[in-house]
Amino acid sequence: MRFAPPSTGDLIAGVSVALVAIPQSLAYAELAGLPAQYGLFASALPSLIAAAFVSSRYLQTGPVALTALLTFGALESLAEPASTSYIELAALLALMVGLMRVGLGLLRLGRVAYLLSEPVLLGFTSGAAVLILSSQLPKVFDVAPAGDGVLQDAFQALVHPGDWHWEALAFSALTLIAVFGGRRVHRLFPGVLLAVVAGVLISGGTGYDGSTVGELDGGFVSLGFDFPWDSAGDLAIPALAIALVGFAEPSSIARTFAAEDRLPWNANREMFSQGVANLAAGISGAFPVGGSFSRSSLNRLAGATSPWAGAITGGFVLLALPLTPILEDLPRAILGAIVVGAVLKLIKLRELYDLIAQSGLQAVVGIGTFVATLASAPRVERGVLIGIGLALAAHLYREMSVSTESKRSGDTLTVSPQGVLWFAAVPQIERLIRNELANAPDLDRVVIDLGAVGRLDYSGAAALGRIIEELRQAGVEVNVTNVKPGSERSVRAHLDGNPDPPPD
Repeated sequence: MRFAPPSTGDLIAGVSVALVAIPQSLAYAELAGLPAQYGLFASALPSLIAAAFVSSRYLQTGPVALTALLTFGALESLAEPASTSYIELAALLALMVGLMRVGLGLLRLGRVAYLLSEPVLLGFTSGAAVLILSSQLPKVFDVAPAGDGVLQDAFQALVHPGDWHWEALAFSALTLIAVFGGRRVHRLFPGVLLAVVAGVLISGGTGYDGSTVGELDGGFVSLGFDFPWDSAGDLAIPALAIALVGFAEPSSIARTFAAEDRLPWNANREMFSQGVANLAAGISGAFPVGGSFSRSSLNRLAGATSPWAGAITGGFVLLALPLTPILEDLPRAILGAIVVGAVLKLIKLRELYDLIAQSGLQAVVGIGTFVATLASAPRVERGVLIGIGLALAAHLYREMSVSTESKRSGDTLTVSPQGVLWFAAVPQIERLIRNELANAPDLDRVVIDLGAVGRLDYSGAAALGRIIEELRQAGVEVNVTNVKPGSERSVRAHLDGNPDPPPD
């Protein structure tokens, strides 16, 4: 490896994260529609191998809730969840995500992490978190979902308390108390680990008759390279969505920690590392992985000093695989509560509401993305696409809306546009000038003041030049003033008759 030998902090942090990652991975595998043990496969080699390439010393890679939900949405219509075909498709999906991210990293396109606007991310993550939480409620109450849809099944579970398994509900409640109450005791309190250990002991010792994890074979990771390539076309768009949207979380984590600790961070290298992690997940027979905020935070708080901590986490999970059958008695209600505890902080309805006061246009984008994500379940990647469409529409609307002030002085009309001036926004200025001229026939001179225009591109200058030429032909004197330095060449080309206009 390119790192110095691991420190004691790396060892402690790596093992601490692994003890949390094991139960979380079981839960996220079920969220993705796979048997629980595949979550362990997704935590072992991906975390171990990604550590050699990461840019952030703290980033912990493995199964995460958002990527698991995207995986389920991509696959549930193609095969029966937990079936052999479904498992094979999940591995292919991980491989395709890995190839895309590796390609983006090598092409130095890691900056795509910045392309999703904040309102889109806020709306999507909040909507996805609501869906994830809803998907776990039947498990928390240990009731069989009817299969009518995530939100419908959650509603049915809530309104039929007679179907609840009260012991399962007790396990769920105690898990949430251990997770959130433990943080009040100490930020490193192992609430998840204690809930799992207690759940296994109580369930096995009392003959618990609720749903449990069930059989875990305890075998090592089996590498495979035989993928159902004939389904690659069906997975291309979901893989691209996961590759881009799923990178937002690890890039945000890494950027935040780098800023707080004043460390460098390389988006291209992180994109490559997350690609390699997904390649490892694919050949492990697992499912797409990403960077975990909770486990990365724990890694940092526990004293990690280098990427060795992530490698230690992966190695520990790998070595622990033969021992996983001891978790067979673990109540599934505990796994549901673990997921609920992890995603509650992602539901940011207050921030969505605040967008209304901050920017009505961006509120439409954020709330629209939130609603679209809920409505498109389980194909939640469509919510992202709709959100991107809304963001682009909002941008175009804003760009086309140019604020223009006008002032008459004798026979002169002064027009002062503000903002970005491009060809689609110029007609607003034309309408204003023509209306003023129609209302005041004595006006015979127009001054277009570009001092408040932030940018005038080539096409905008061409459109403005056409209007000016038409006005001059009608006998109106037109002058352009306060041209910004960056727009002088375009203005000369179209407004001063330059016969050889340069490209913008």
